[in-house]
Amino acid sequence: MRQLTKRYGEVTAVDDLTVDVRPGVVTGFLGPNGSGKTTTMRMILGLDRPTSGTATISGRPYAGLAAPLREVGALLDAHAVHPRRRAYDHLLWLAQSNDIGRRRIDEVLALVGLGDVARRRPGGFSLGMKQRLGIAAALLGDPPVLLLDEPVNGLDPEGIRWIRTLVRGLAAEGRTVLVSSHLMSEMALTADHLIVVGRGRLIADTGLREFMRSRSPEAVLVRAAAADRLAGLLRAAGASVGTGGGDALTVTGLPSAEIGRVALAHGIALQELTPQWSSLEEAYLDLTRDAVEFAGVPS
Repeated sequence: MRQLTKRYGEVTAVDDLTVDVRPGVVTGFLGPNGSGKTTTMRMILGLDRPTSGTATISGRPYAGLAAPLREVGALLDAHAVHPRRRAYDHLLWLAQSNDIGRRRIDEVLALVGLGDVARRRPGGFSLGMKQRLGIAAALLGDPPVLLLDEPVNGLDPEGIRWIRTLVRGLAAEGRTVLVSSHLMSEMALTADHLIVVGRGRLIADTGLREFMRSRSPEAVLVRAAAADRLAGLLRAAGASVGTGGGDALTVTGLPSAEIGRVALAHGIALQELTPQWSSLEEAYLDLTRDAVEFAGVPS
């Protein structure tokens, strides 16, 4: 994406967005409601026309792909399926539109766990089953690029874990995987890289670990038999030390290596020395605080 912009009248949904989504990693696409994530995905897929800028897949616009399902698979709306058309037939017409054989339909139905309900109509499917059917459609052409918008919405824990395992496996095969979600705890387990937008503008494009570390000072959990003595020594060395009861200390202001050197110099045996950072949710909320369009008032 290069200088991608989309305006609806006086409203700018996406504002001069320039990012690359790389193969071999799961890229999490994050942002508050109204931040432009879905609009961006729709422009990548040619469903919305940019006001200016470009969105390309392997250097080409979606409209220029001869067999788009073989190039990019997408799930934008799990409900976007005819409720009376059987699951197999839904995939069949998609396959025929891109010259994909029937064998592949059976393969993706088995992959997403819908082989036993292939002849059922999606109107009676649960949300989780519809999500699986949508992912089957996205995988139909065995594409190297995948775009999944909120794929874990409404799923039970088993379904969430299944999608997490699936997308990480697809990225491990060298595919380009872009996943949007509001579920920060899940993104922390799934994503390798993050693109964060707010009010249509890019506010972060970085690795997951780097993002979390950059939003909070490093804290180190320390456990030692002589915790009180070590706390005094660390404070003398310039650290801030909090006590967690017993032999546990929370230390900021000194890196782990320096804490270890202080303990060694004074003959104090360490039982634990674990760097800690804020959760992805805390880091994300801190970064996007000024980009939230719809915010409630605390009670």
